Amino acid sequence: MVQRQFLYDEDITADVRFVSFFDETGRFDLAIVKTDRFFGKRLVLDMQRNRFAILGEDDLAEPGLLEDAFGLDAEAAAALRSFLEEVIA
Repeated sequence: MVQRQFLYDEDITADVRFVSFFDETGRFDLAIVKTDRFFGKRLVLDMQRNRFAILGEDDLAEPGLLEDAFGLDAEAAAALRSFLEEVIA
């Protein structure tokens, strides 16, 4: 039998927004999770690309972060950033 040492094991209540949109750069299918776990940041899951990141307003201003986190080119990252700035602010 495997012995586990839990750091935490909690049930929490979360607000989840599912949104799907597309523009000239492509399609985005996102789940945006808001809880009290991430110091005011959101857990953003990109269900098309199977990627996720914990993001706040400060992270959206970080050059290259969305490109790296979600595997996007600069144009698609700018489209995602534009949407997330409305949602996270």
